[in-house]
Amino acid sequence: MRSIQQQARFAGFLYLLLAFSAPIGLLYVPGKLIVSGNAAATAENLRASGGLLRLGIASELFHQGVGIFLVLALYRLFKPVDEYLSKQLVILGALVSVPIVFVNVLNEIAAGILVSGADFLSVFQKPQLDALAYLFIRLHSQGINVASIFWGLWLFPFGLLVIRSGFIPRVLGYLLMIAGSAYLVTAFIVLILPEYAPIIRQVALPFESAELPIILWLAIWGARVRPVETVAA
Repeated sequence: MRSIQQQARFAGFLYLLLAFSAPIGLLYVPGKLIVSGNAAATAENLRASGGLLRLGIASELFHQGVGIFLVLALYRLFKPVDEYLSKQLVILGALVSVPIVFVNVLNEIAAGILVSGADFLSVFQKPQLDALAYLFIRLHSQGINVASIFWGLWLFPFGLLVIRSGFIPRVLGYLLMIAGSAYLVTAFIVLILPEYAPIIRQVALPFESAELPIILWLAIWGARVRPVETVAA
């Protein structure tokens, strides 16, 4: 059986792997392909950079797969602290958000097919195909916003578990809940009040970054080993 230190560092390794791979599909690829408000230019980018689109798809599938094992590793780490909160962490961190992202990838696949020049699409004119491809790639962005609701929610049980654990600094738990709140506010504004999205994204980004310290702590220091009595207290 792994020690608490080993479990924490393994979770940190997975968390670090997720943190490095996720921005490729969630930020870098959309930033290179999507021209806001311009379906024709976006479609041309998709046609010219099919490999980049596939890289984004692979990144999303990979980091969500890693996310499943990360949540399970955190569940094993924190189960002795509070089993009920640990189950909440699994449900919000994997059972709901991961299927949303996996299904959402179909929007990217659809956009890629629409610009592929396949024979069965010849009944559509090019501007129609461009508009449909743009629609699906933007739907993918909205799907990510929906998933980010649960990326925010799971940080609350995670933060409470860190605060109660006794083997990870309590301040990191409070930072997780700050990050969770930022994710939720951003998702709400982007989905419900999109005209304010550019402003809220800039304001919320530093608060969302409050999730980063726990990643580095788990990967580098793991857990502070304490007597069982202290942890229980």
